[in-house]
Amino acid sequence: MSSSRSPLHCLSALGQSVWIDSLSREWIRGGKLSELIDQDAVVGATSNPTILQKAMSSGDAYDEQLRELAGRDAREVFWTLAEQDIGEACDVFRPVYDTGLARDGYVSIEVDPSLAYDSLASYREAIRLHETIARPNLLVKIPATKPGLAAIEDAIAAGHSINVTLIFSLQRYAEVAESYIRGLERLVAAGGDPHKVVSVASFFVSRIDTEADRRLDEIGGHDELKGRLAIANAKLAYQHSLQTFGGERFEELAGKGATPQRVLWASTSTKNPSYPDTLYVDELIGPDTINTMPLETVQAFQSHGTPKPTLQTGIAQAHSLFEELARAGVDYDDVTDTLEREGVEKFEASFSELIDELAAKLGLLAGV
Repeated sequence: MSSSRSPLHCLSALGQSVWIDSLSREWIRGGKLSELIDQDAVVGATSNPTILQKAMSSGDAYDEQLRELAGRDAREVFWTLAEQDIGEACDVFRPVYDTGLARDGYVSIEVDPSLAYDSLASYREAIRLHETIARPNLLVKIPATKPGLAAIEDAIAAGHSINVTLIFSLQRYAEVAESYIRGLERLVAAGGDPHKVVSVASFFVSRIDTEADRRLDEIGGHDELKGRLAIANAKLAYQHSLQTFGGERFEELAGKGATPQRVLWASTSTKNPSYPDTLYVDELIGPDTINTMPLETVQAFQSHGTPKPTLQTGIAQAHSLFEELARAGVDYDDVTDTLEREGVEKFEASFSELIDELAAKLGLLAGV
């Protein structure tokens, strides 16, 4: 099969952008990233503290620079390394950004996860990262916590592109979309140019099934409800997106050059081995969306994925599923609140572990 007709190229032809949910210096400088662009229709990349921890704690790609930085604070060293990697990755994707009229070609870096509940600090860090990395195809990730919403709106109002991450609930997604629109309205009112601002709303998918299935196991029975909430949740989020960005309020902004905030499906690897390994790609294919996949999911979809429109099917069943889960005793709001809290905690733990590992490595390289 030629790459032009590969399953992922067919997926792209259906209007869904393929981003890679992984990044490392070895990939950037060794040609793997370029290979993914050429062969697998990958047109963007995302990173987070866990991804960067894996990249920096394995191999020796960073050792030479770490020797030069020995003696400096480990946190400062991390940002020096990460900002360089993300900047270089942006440069690899720059031709995608330029030829696609800024639709894709973006690379994401996340603010320090310890700032997730601090609006002002998150805003300031987002601005700092944009100014330091200074690439038009950079997206800075801000978690969609309640305090994060204000930081997101302020960053958009200041004319900076944002990837809103760690979205689990439909209510929070509605608030995220509102923050984006309010930010654009403020930007336009101040005389700014909205066509230079891009945002994506990163909906975490597989973790929702993991948590809902765990609760169903505790309750007992109801096997027919397992493995369904994540897809239903995403489909209803997409419906909200269509309504919000197809409405009169956004139409006025679009007339001034604003672009809709696309939904992005994150955490799309299958955690339950009894589920198909392409489940969270096959069932969520639709126009003007993004699926950011880890490498194993890219490879699985290229091998046996089914590229056909699925995102706007089964909407009535999605609504019904929420009612069925409630009757079974699964509290949707508690599921999503738990996942948001645990998501922040996991990223904080990964970041803390990475800083400790870097400190130890710096010590060794300095001969301490």
